[in-house]
Amino acid sequence: MPKIAVVEIDGCLASSAAITYDVLATANRLGATKRTRFEVTTLRYGPRRRGGRLRGADLVIVPGLGSASAEMLERKLATPACQRARDALAAAFADGAALAASCASSFLLAETGLLDGKRATTTWWFAPLFRQRYPKVELMTERMVVADWPIATAGAAMAQMDLMLAVVARFAGPDVAKGCANYLLLDERRSQAPFMAIAYLAGQDATVAKAEKWVRNNISRDFTIKDVADAAALAPRTFARRLEAVCGVSPIQFVQQIRIETARSLLETTRLSVEQIAREVGYAEPSTLRRLIRRDTRHSPRHFRSAG
Repeated sequence: MPKIAVVEIDGCLASSAAITYDVLATANRLGATKRTRFEVTTLRYGPRRRGGRLRGADLVIVPGLGSASAEMLERKLATPACQRARDALAAAFADGAALAASCASSFLLAETGLLDGKRATTTWWFAPLFRQRYPKVELMTERMVVADWPIATAGAAMAQMDLMLAVVARFAGPDVAKGCANYLLLDERRSQAPFMAIAYLAGQDATVAKAEKWVRNNISRDFTIKDVADAAALAPRTFARRLEAVCGVSPIQFVQQIRIETARSLLETTRLSVEQIAREVGYAEPSTLRRLIRRDTRHSPRHFRSAG
């Protein structure tokens, strides 16, 4: 019987916590055997709640912290509640517990140092801050879930659903996880990439924002990565390093994401053909645009046309 401890830190995302309990309860209903039934306890940390030591847990889950901005997140990580929770997570891991966290809670795991040298993900708009604070962690922002057991992390808030399916698969088996997904009508999502707004990430750095604006203004042209770096007044290698730090992408991925975002907008808001849209965003061959859209979104261009 897996013993699960859910750590709720004052102000945590209510939806993230609710998803945690709902998926575990569903798993118990669908695959309730003595061996796989989850035993769930909750520990709460806040100004008046000291939580406690996480003794005997097989897995500790931390729902999203509920911070709306990087500044709020940094302030929250410095609170006594987060520091007590951080120490409790490190102690639980030392006692043999696995750890799982989504959204900004992945920062709390990183604070313990347990993610150093490991792969992890977090909500995509906090990626620049994560890279800055934890350079020893291999951040995979495009991934919805990185189940690098005995530690698993997930992306933006609703990725808690994906994280919980990974938890159920790990502790109760893939058949129970599949049953939960079907019962709760959860779609399989492996990537945050279709939801990442490159303009939001670029806007956090004036030089990268300048490059993003130049690409959008010249999007129909056949230009090189050196042209983009020149527009940002950087050497190509320096530009590549800056992009990786700010957006977590290579220069080629940066340009491709802007082109795909623009193409999706045109598909949803105009009646231009795919061939015309491909030329508008700088692709001579419509097949190139179709392939990139399918690769990044797992949908054909027609899907976005019908969604518009």
